[in-house]
Amino acid sequence: MSTARHTVYDKRYAGFLFDMDGTLLNSIAAAERVWAKWAARHGLDVEAFLPTMHGKRGIDTIRGLGLPGVDVEAEALFIERAEIEDVEGVVALPGAIDFLNALPSDRWSIVTSAPVALARARIEAAGLPQPPKIVTAEDVVIGKPDPAGYRLGAQHIGADPANCLVFEDVLAGVLAGEAAGADVMVVTATHGHAMETPHPTIASYEGLAVHVDSTGHMQIVRAI
Repeated sequence: MSTARHTVYDKRYAGFLFDMDGTLLNSIAAAERVWAKWAARHGLDVEAFLPTMHGKRGIDTIRGLGLPGVDVEAEALFIERAEIEDVEGVVALPGAIDFLNALPSDRWSIVTSAPVALARARIEAAGLPQPPKIVTAEDVVIGKPDPAGYRLGAQHIGADPANCLVFEDVLAGVLAGEAAGADVMVVTATHGHAMETPHPTIASYEGLAVHVDSTGHMQIVRAI
């Protein structure tokens, strides 16, 4: 067992910050349905493109392609509307609902690359509790791996990022959590291949509980 794993499980945190897609819920099927149609319409190699669009803001994904004659903002809005309309098959990861419900409501938040309307729609579709405050694509100028989102998320819950644990599933998010100064837990539930990471990993939230002390600080407890 690594030192990082000991540190995460032994430490008490002022706040938990969660990515959404692939970390609290699985929206891969819905997202890839929408993006595959869009990619095909623009003449892209759909199979090669799809793995590159996860974990980033849609507008950043489209801008990064450098497609000639494309209105990036208009296309990002088209994608957003299509994804809001298609939430079929969006489900919570195993144990995620109970895990979130065990947390003090003012000690956790979601930091996602999705726009706010899409984020709220997917959270509802998955049956997850809605956090009082959420950081979305509209709240930052630069998306992950920039740490601005996680810094803002920590600010929303009145915590120092260094006293927060970030839950992530992709490299861009892990880098953002690291740059914010937070500890990181990698969620592998939707990974098709093992992710090389020095951080501790969990396959799901099943078998995890949270101890909340008299000051409201939280510590993850694993079932024996």
